[in-house]
Amino acid sequence: MNERLNDPAATADRPQVERGEVTRTRMEDADSDAGFLPDDRMDDLRDRWNDVQAEFVDDPRRAVQDAQGLVRTLVDELTDTFRREREGLESQWNNGGTADTEALRVTLQRYRSFFNRLLNS
Repeated sequence: MNERLNDPAATADRPQVERGEVTRTRMEDADSDAGFLPDDRMDDLRDRWNDVQAEFVDDPRRAVQDAQGLVRTLVDELTDTFRREREGLESQWNNGGTADTEALRVTLQRYRSFFNRLLNS
């Protein structure tokens, strides 16, 4: 059996995570598709950010105040999103159920992606 585990052909069809070979490229691909808010909400926030930047020319102080408010709004929405996800998982655990491994994998990917984005990595 050990020969089979060391045989590249035998492990080629197993997921990389199972083989202990998690690659950054595969993780980054999964992360790049993960949105933390609905697309229409992210589009709205981007539009508002563009308005804030354009406002800077005429009223820099107001633009900075609006930028701070927009960042606060975004952080609050992201915090709520992660809180709801956590509460959903905890609810499953507290009711005697077990969280689906796939749901846990997706949640961990979202946390990792968010963490890396905050660190700009």
